[in-house]
Amino acid sequence: MSANIVFIGLGNMGLPMAQNLVKAGYAVSGHDLVKASVDKLVQAGGKTGADAMAAVAEADVVITMLPASRHVESLYLGAQGVLASVRPGTLLIDCSTIAPEAARKVAAAAADKGLAMLDAPVSGGTNGAAAGTLTFMVGGPAQAFEAAQPYLQKMGRAIYHAGDSGSGQTVKVCNNMLLGILMIGTSEAIRLGVANGMDPAVLSEIMSRSSGRNWTLEVYNPCPGVMDSAPASKAYAGGFGVDLMLKDLGLAVENALATGCAVPLGAAARNLYDIHSKNGAGALDFSSIYDLLGQAR
Repeated sequence: MSANIVFIGLGNMGLPMAQNLVKAGYAVSGHDLVKASVDKLVQAGGKTGADAMAAVAEADVVITMLPASRHVESLYLGAQGVLASVRPGTLLIDCSTIAPEAARKVAAAAADKGLAMLDAPVSGGTNGAAAGTLTFMVGGPAQAFEAAQPYLQKMGRAIYHAGDSGSGQTVKVCNNMLLGILMIGTSEAIRLGVANGMDPAVLSEIMSRSSGRNWTLEVYNPCPGVMDSAPASKAYAGGFGVDLMLKDLGLAVENALATGCAVPLGAAARNLYDIHSKNGAGALDFSSIYDLLGQAR
């Protein structure tokens, strides 16, 4: 495989994604502010360098996975940023979760330079990133989407073209708002059952076969001890952090204000996660909202 890939942002999600590209045989140059993450990619067979933009200038594909809209805009739009450094024909794929309007802004700037850019946020968590089974929600030109297939397929299992630039971020915002609401609702239901003397495992099994079934109940149960593989049974370590969920719920509420859409449950979920974060749980998995609801008794 001859494509030269530069991967910027080797966090909990970006590192295993980049490692899967290395495993697939691609030449991957990784860059991150945390040296330990870069070292792990190099140990897996990747490479790096002191100057990320020098690597970008030689890239066929640039993939980014960054924390927020401001980081993406700064990296791509800065005077010494990606758009100023890449050569013509480079494919740009941003896998960060950011505001749809920010994705459209960066994509428009890329298009002005004749560059194809995709917003391609993911779902599936750290386990999905490690296993290469992520879901990609992709916005951008159809031709660029087709060109990105060989790379996305090495990192994910379900790859969807949502529409024009910003569409991938719109789907991600909607999905994660629903996820946050479902996690709170599932936690409330289990808490109520336990308060009535129910075994949470029995309760969860019955509900998962009834009309209340949902992903958080069946795959990511928030009650400790019910599901050995879930973060709840590992002291809520790893997984998808409270502060990340809070960020995504904030994006949903901001987008709702911008579009005049009512999201009362999304706003309520955001407020609960804000309280949970301020109580010191920001680094815990988002299913730890189960603990916050227990404190209300």
